[in-house]
Amino acid sequence: MVAIEPLLPVRQRRLRRHGRMALEDRKVLCGILSVRYTGIRCEWLPVELGFGSGMTFWRRLRDWNNAEVRQRLHEVLPAELRAADRLDMSRAVIDGSHIRALKGGAEPVGAGSAGVGPAPSTT
Repeated sequence: MVAIEPLLPVRQRRLRRHGRMALEDRKVLCGILSVRYTGIRCEWLPVELGFGSGMTFWRRLRDWNNAEVRQRLHEVLPAELRAADRLDMSRAVIDGSHIRALKGGAEPVGAGSAGVGPAPSTT
């Protein structure tokens, strides 16, 4: 299985050595996955879990989004799963709201208002 670490951007070490050590990418990733799975807000995730603070999440997620980590994960992980014959496409769902209709489409029967002509004014 592909390691996620090579897909993550390399963080530059701060010049001054004061302050806290940067949290490991693995812990931040686990925290991000926990937040996404549970739906809790980043700032409400207890620091005692060891996933860092909400600001740590925000900064790291921002950096990873700028480096297009999510896009690369969506390219690499399914390819690796297919190669290992571990991708079950029978459970895949395509959401039509994200697919652009290039030439439009026929308007469905009954589309539009229920009556003939414009609706009466409500004012």
